[in-house]
Amino acid sequence: MPPMFAFCSPRRSLAIACQALILLVLAACSTAPGTGRTIFTGGLDEEGEKALGLQEHPKIIKEFGGEYDNPALAKYISSLGTLLASTSELPDLTFTFTVLDTPIVNAFALPGGYVYITRGLLALAEDEAEVAGVLAHEIGHVTARHSAERHGQNMAASIATLGLGILGGDLGASAGNSIGAVVLKSYSRDQEFEADMLGVRYLSRAGYDTRGMAEFLQQLQAHARLEAEIAGQPGAADQFSIMQTHPRTTDRIERAIEEAQVVKASNPMTERAPYLKQIDGMLYGDNPEEGVINRRRFSHPGLRFTFEVPEGFRLINTPQQVVAKNTEGAVILFDRDKRPANLSMSQYVKQKWGNDVTIANLEEIDVNGLPAATGTTQINTRNGARDLRLVAIGYDKKTIYRFLFMTKPEQTADLAPSLRDTTHSFRKLSKKEAAAIKPLRLRLHTVKPGETASEIAQRMPFDTFQLERLAVLNALGPDPQLKAGQTIKVVTE
Repeated sequence: MPPMFAFCSPRRSLAIACQALILLVLAACSTAPGTGRTIFTGGLDEEGEKALGLQEHPKIIKEFGGEYDNPALAKYISSLGTLLASTSELPDLTFTFTVLDTPIVNAFALPGGYVYITRGLLALAEDEAEVAGVLAHEIGHVTARHSAERHGQNMAASIATLGLGILGGDLGASAGNSIGAVVLKSYSRDQEFEADMLGVRYLSRAGYDTRGMAEFLQQLQAHARLEAEIAGQPGAADQFSIMQTHPRTTDRIERAIEEAQVVKASNPMTERAPYLKQIDGMLYGDNPEEGVINRRRFSHPGLRFTFEVPEGFRLINTPQQVVAKNTEGAVILFDRDKRPANLSMSQYVKQKWGNDVTIANLEEIDVNGLPAATGTTQINTRNGARDLRLVAIGYDKKTIYRFLFMTKPEQTADLAPSLRDTTHSFRKLSKKEAAAIKPLRLRLHTVKPGETASEIAQRMPFDTFQLERLAVLNALGPDPQLKAGQTIKVVTE
């Protein structure tokens, strides 16, 4: 009589493991509502997607500047998205549409129906059909369950790496480790194509002009090229493009429109006038709570200071620091630090800020009545030697503001006077001055008889690329021509 319990041979253990793996894979597969494809989700079901979206939603809000404070615009975008979602294969899913308060041009979706669009993107759109195309595309990612599929791909990679170790009970840990990878990661080209096909389907069902999807992609590409030009990197448009995370081309969108095989409306909607009315007065560029860039001047009404960078430098405001660059590679970094109670400004520069390098030419200076200190050093980078000048300014008993000027050695002498002017341009703002700082806004302008694009562009608050900015903002092409009575978008103070 054989024993009731016996150790399995290695071959038998492998067979059992393979059978268990097959059962696991089958259990972790489901059908995507939008496409009808069977996808491997790694066990992330629709309820799990909702939970993941709910978990990540407040993090996204915080990371991208919060929700844009315009209830009317928020309601408009939400109603537009809800209409499109109602035509999808998940009409009963509660979608959440959010306008993010950031000038960054982007749109994306989280699992469970959380769709985001930035005011930076809304500023570029010419009509409601274009915005509907963006929202419909993101809804397509949700109904195709691309996040769950991506999670499954991560899971499959984990399984392949772990081998049959998952049978020891490590599957849950693998899932937990990979689940964060589904958030804000770029989709594959095939997934983007599916989202376009689904987006076209929803656009058509809602009665919108499906051509807006391809037209707006061209607008996004023109914006990326201009941003690269402004940054002095004309060959690096991809770095400024939403296409980094949305790999799409106009040809592929046109093919998606053809293959979607939708019945086109006899009189498809574009709704330009209603859309422009919704974004009239919308913030453009930075929110005043994060500081305001106006030409070459950066001002922070909340923290009450201002300074100006030299001509030829482009200012960039980030949550961590303010950056200014010129086309020759010189860089200005501006940030703040806590002020030690027991250190003078020169001691702070040498002992705390510059403690890892040798500080030369250390001296105490006065910056508009504020105690300050400056010193120099040189470092080696992968791009060669760089001269550094450190400037620390004691704003009050708790705060130090800092400039770090980085130049190539052959540039340093020529740039020294203008960088010194930047240091001494830093000053406190009075309450009245801070209150008077207004952000840039998007406004509608009706072209007058005889008025040219160049004349209108020169009135916008930019030092460079004025005409190019106006052209991209209004999808006017490289040789913008205007007609009397035409409504265009302009940027005003």
